[in-house]
Amino acid sequence: MDSLYDVQQLLKRFGIFVYVGKRIYDIELMNIELKKIFEARLIDQETYLKARNILTREHRIEESREDQ
Repeated sequence: MDSLYDVQQLLKRFGIFVYVGKRIYDIELMNIELKKIFEARLIDQETYLKARNILTREHRIEESREDQ
């Protein structure tokens, strides 16, 4: 798992489709949904941490774009 697209595909496996309309909000909602499926023990810790790191990185990128 290397990209935001990969995280989206992971969530889709559980029937979770996220589109709010603004990328930073999509990332925040994906983070919430990811945490829920991890807490339900549907994914392992390694997968969760990889996905969370990707979401954190993408969130920072979006924040820096908004600052410009």
